[in-house]
Amino acid sequence: MTLSASYNKNTIDPAPFVGRVSGVLFDIDETLVDLVAAMKDAMVLASSALLPGCTDAGWDDFSALYMADQQRYYDRYVAGEFTFHQQRGLRARVVFDKLGVDFSADTEAQWIADFEAAQPRSIRAFADVVPLLDALDAAGIPYGAVSNNVHDYQRAKLDQAGLARIAVLVGIDTVGVAKPNPAIFLEGCRQLGTVPEETLYVGDNYMLDGVGSVCAGLSSVWLNRDSVPAPGALGVGSDVLDGIQEVLTLAEVGVMLGLPAPARLM
Repeated sequence: MTLSASYNKNTIDPAPFVGRVSGVLFDIDETLVDLVAAMKDAMVLASSALLPGCTDAGWDDFSALYMADQQRYYDRYVAGEFTFHQQRGLRARVVFDKLGVDFSADTEAQWIADFEAAQPRSIRAFADVVPLLDALDAAGIPYGAVSNNVHDYQRAKLDQAGLARIAVLVGIDTVGVAKPNPAIFLEGCRQLGTVPEETLYVGDNYMLDGVGSVCAGLSSVWLNRDSVPAPGALGVGSDVLDGIQEVLTLAEVGVMLGLPAPARLM
């Protein structure tokens, strides 16, 4: 069964995880933290000298092209092909090349430095995060995060976003693998002190977070903030896909866990 924003109005099972979940693990970027907005702010600050007179619409296009990452440089960084800074520069180079802007090695190095200095200042948690964490605390349900980036970088990001309370954090360097490898989810469960079948994973990536966590034995919620269609032709069994619940906000996760109303007043 797939749940959406309207599921709690007319549904047979309005709180499917009540009594089944003893811990919750979250993805970080675009689940807890509005990384897209922070990255756009950083891109503007790092790129304004190279693109004088760029309009708001132009910056939107710049950000969209960078985030699309059609060459999959970030995924290739996760796989060990590039360093973190190399993937950052390569993704920027794609945009500047398209715009016909000279992006020399020195310019690239300065752009990366300016970007990394600017981005932390714009890191914010989504508005629906703290109410859900408050409700989990009140219910005595432990929570943590499992991310496809390195631990220390994501630790700083959570702290900057006001989410230092998330003590359990597993990065790709923690166990040497990335999502959707089951080991990274299982390490999150181990640190949280829960068994997989009693752990809920919440993330915005249908394949990495949704399919990955179900295959690792966890319950799964796909956070689909932009209400986009689920990807098709996945080559994944229906038993896995049926295990992925869909929500539009984290407030709905509170409903599914049967938590008090304040967690779902978003």
